[in-house]
Amino acid sequence: MIRKLTLAAALLSAPMAFADSHGAGPSGDAEAGENLFNRNCVSCHVVRDADDNVLAGRNGRTGPNLYGIVGAVAGSVEGFRYSSLMEAAHAAEITWDEASFAAYIPNATAFLTEATGERGRSTMTPQRVDEEGAIDIYAFLAQFGAMMEEEASD
Repeated sequence: MIRKLTLAAALLSAPMAFADSHGAGPSGDAEAGENLFNRNCVSCHVVRDADDNVLAGRNGRTGPNLYGIVGAVAGSVEGFRYSSLMEAAHAAEITWDEASFAAYIPNATAFLTEATGERGRSTMTPQRVDEEGAIDIYAFLAQFGAMMEEEASD
């Protein structure tokens, strides 16, 4: 019960966290998100499109490619070996919207445990990024991927 209350409190503490799920788009600052991504994420992650172009990051392979993460179901990168917690998130069809992403980044294990009800550990190292910073990273990543391309073609 305490964990569920903690997750609810985390989600409620970011008033703009639900903006993108209501059609308003990401509420964060993409430029600030790019800076945070370059400081905190590139050692493990890359944003690489279907044509193998690196759009952000370097050649991180520890974590999955983050291309198209916005709107994607958690744990859906083909061929990537996920933790059992992330596999449970995938089975539960947890989608990466601004709120879930902002709650996940600061402490992936706590988020996945609370969201799935499963026990275990995430393979992602806890980040020194608060919810506001995670929302900025989300805004940066929202510039890349299939979901954004589909919206542009509509």
